[in-house]
Amino acid sequence: MRSANSTTKPAKRLPPTPWGGLPTRLRVLFVTTSHRTGGWLAEALAEDSACDVFLDEALGQADGLARLRDETYDAVLVSHDPGQLDAFELVAGMRGGGAAEPVVILGDDPEPEQAAFAYEVGADAYLASTAATTRQLIWILARATERHRLVREHARFVEAERQRLQQEQRDAQQQVEHQQGVLHRFLAAAELAARARGQAAPTPAANGTLPAELADHYAQLLRTYVIMGSGNLSNEMQLVARILVLAGVSPDRALALHLGALDELLQGLGNRSARHVMNRADLLVLEVLMHMAAGYRAQMAELAHPPQQMSLPGMI
Repeated sequence: MRSANSTTKPAKRLPPTPWGGLPTRLRVLFVTTSHRTGGWLAEALAEDSACDVFLDEALGQADGLARLRDETYDAVLVSHDPGQLDAFELVAGMRGGGAAEPVVILGDDPEPEQAAFAYEVGADAYLASTAATTRQLIWILARATERHRLVREHARFVEAERQRLQQEQRDAQQQVEHQQGVLHRFLAAAELAARARGQAAPTPAANGTLPAELADHYAQLLRTYVIMGSGNLSNEMQLVARILVLAGVSPDRALALHLGALDELLQGLGNRSARHVMNRADLLVLEVLMHMAAGYRAQMAELAHPPQQMSLPGMI
């Protein structure tokens, strides 16, 4: 523990204290007045070896704000001295100016009368200097620094999560655009091949316009599949595939239907994860296309081997 007027700083910043414990060191700024210098506080803290407190003293509001602007502190103690230094006004100004250091107000009034006002201006605690113990003050400072550390880490986590979700959204949209590009290139190649053979180009439009009800039904199936997976939707997928096969919809047209529904779903995700949606969507379209392939194979088998009327026994 250094004296109240010492400006000696710790040699280096120590690793973060484990949650719930006292820090090894605290660097604290004590903002007070010439009527209440910090010698008494330095002596009280020196008698308690639970934590090594480095105490710097600032006389008056201007000096305190200047110190906070130029120096870094783990916490700030402000002496409430009506007529000389209004701690509540100072803390409100600090918070308004963007200061984020933990702040504890020390005053003469009983704690129940002033604690609520301290919280309202942004202080972390109010302590009655005549009633609080040194160990209590150290623990309150430790808890205040821990809370602010948690707030900072939470803010960093929220920002990192926001950026991650935005990147997922961009990646998913690029993937859909890439799949749409592959589909368009496939259709263009098929059209060129058909023209070379003197045939009509097999474009999606050749199958006519799909009913809006079918597009809506597929979009609903996609949303449900994203949430539930394939466990309870096997019949739904087979039904959609059967409808597409009966309508003569080609696989590329089915893929275009899927990509349209997926693009609409991604647009409405907001801040939710897109990676899960893309993984589930890929599985859905794969299963639907496999069911369609099975349906078309059944149609081809029936055309190759049409059913024959068998003669009844005894009939020529």
